[in-house]
Amino acid sequence: MENINRSFLGTGWSFPPHFDSEGSKTKMLSDEADIQSSLEILLSTKRGERVMRSDYGCDLHELVFEPLTTTFKTYIIDLIRTSILYHEPRIEVEKIELNDTGELEGRILITITYKVRATNSRFNFVFPFYKTEGTELT
Repeated sequence: MENINRSFLGTGWSFPPHFDSEGSKTKMLSDEADIQSSLEILLSTKRGERVMRSDYGCDLHELVFEPLTTTFKTYIIDLIRTSILYHEPRIEVEKIELNDTGELEGRILITITYKVRATNSRFNFVFPFYKTEGTELT
């Protein structure tokens, strides 16, 4: 009998997809790891990028050239909170913080503290948002 994963928090493909040496099975993520992967995908996806889900994404890339004023930081936090609210129902966001100490290097760290609704477990997720492409850095 085949081993069936009965994870109640969800199971999905790892991203980017990884296949075993025979190429017949893909690496799967379950539970909290699936949620973390989902958050990373959500924050790095542009709206309209997914063909069947044109409303999916966070559009952080459009904010690259904006100054990091207090008002704009509040806007970024609200954008992230709203995207998670609509597209990741398994969690409840408790706090979102922006660490802009690396702004001169083109990096902002976004820390999301959240609670998994089904288990009442708390987790942190840190997403590095780069304001410049990593291909030309020295």
